[in-house]
Amino acid sequence: MAASIVKRILQTIPTLIGVSLLIFIALRIVPGDPARLNADVDATGEDIAMIREHLGLNKPLYEQYALFMKQLLLGDMGMSMRSHKPVLEDIMLRFPTTLLLTALAIAIMIVVGILTGVASATKPNSLRDHGSMLFALFNLSMPSFWLGLMLILVFSLYIPLFPTGGSQTLRHYILPALTIGLSSSAVLARLTRSSLLDILNQDYIRTAFAKGAGKRVVVYRHALKNALIPIITVVGLEFGHLLGGAVLVEMVFSMNGIGSYLIQSIQFRDYPAVQGTVMFIALLFVLVNLLVDICYSLADPRVAYE
Repeated sequence: MAASIVKRILQTIPTLIGVSLLIFIALRIVPGDPARLNADVDATGEDIAMIREHLGLNKPLYEQYALFMKQLLLGDMGMSMRSHKPVLEDIMLRFPTTLLLTALAIAIMIVVGILTGVASATKPNSLRDHGSMLFALFNLSMPSFWLGLMLILVFSLYIPLFPTGGSQTLRHYILPALTIGLSSSAVLARLTRSSLLDILNQDYIRTAFAKGAGKRVVVYRHALKNALIPIITVVGLEFGHLLGGAVLVEMVFSMNGIGSYLIQSIQFRDYPAVQGTVMFIALLFVLVNLLVDICYSLADPRVAYE
């Protein structure tokens, strides 16, 4: 187990290097001069040149990238051009908001997705099956920003149950978590249905029914347990989708998370903030995938690590 974890960690290094290179190049391709955005309205060309030199933008690209990677290895993501604070400090200030939002969204995804999939698989080709899959298809088809606006319209304006935005209390997180959690639950519901349909036709399931085991016990204790491997995989992969959805949802609901921080940094051409935030999200995604691999052995002892 330990050797496998170390091997997986080493395999993530090329991925993180590739992400750092892609975001570095993409920022330099996008039109916009950070030095000009940092300068006053009446700044002269000499003033802008001095700002560019102060920010290190006058150096060759390979030197800028080398400095960026050196800072990352030292745990330094640079100084934000917009807030004039360390990027890591800005991220840590906003990360609890995004983490709580993502955790609630994952909980909604798991509960809604698995229950919908089980309800559909236990009554195949029935009205309940078709209704469950239609519900999943609806959630999958709706853009997160549109669904968020509709939830605000219904549950904040027409039925004033939740705030329209902000992140001060737990009530502020309900609608944003539903917005991104319902979308991901559709994928999980369809996978749960297909996995359970295969397992419910196995001989050992028929044997369990023949021994007099109740349907609830057979479905949840025997069948669902053996369907967990693909479900765990999807939950881990959907973590990245939830973080991506949080970028838009945090803007829609005016939440002070790393998603809104990333959007504002892109608009300001804040290179260190954008690079640091993207690398932070990529590292989170890699760590979650590593955790998913570890969970394989806990869910199914037949999984062997070499």
